[in-house]
Amino acid sequence: MLSYLLLFVGSAAVALWGVMHLVKTKAVVAGFEPLTDDNRHVLRMEWIVEGVALVFVAALVGVTTGLSGRTADSSGIVYGMSAAFLLAMAVVSLFTGARASPLPYKLCAPIFASAAILILVGAFLV
Repeated sequence: MLSYLLLFVGSAAVALWGVMHLVKTKAVVAGFEPLTDDNRHVLRMEWIVEGVALVFVAALVGVTTGLSGRTADSSGIVYGMSAAFLLAMAVVSLFTGARASPLPYKLCAPIFASAAILILVGAFLV
């Protein structure tokens, strides 16, 4: 039971952070003004893509856990690949956004890494 809780909490944290990306896209882009139209479109695209990717990974982990359970043959692959994605995002964030001054950018790496650890512990250690 604890394993399912860890998987769902890790998934929920990633989903919440992804939704926050989507909700805050307009404000983030405005904070970088003045921008050229091309730079505005690219920045908006990148924020939306990261938000959608995070929501997708969260949904994948949550749906896999809810429908297949953590012991299904494919579940381990889903959890491992999702955690690898989140850890890769954490590394990228550590060397990019974490170096920026606004606090939310600094939170990306710890949130991604923590969610990956919750997923891995819930999937393989508990």
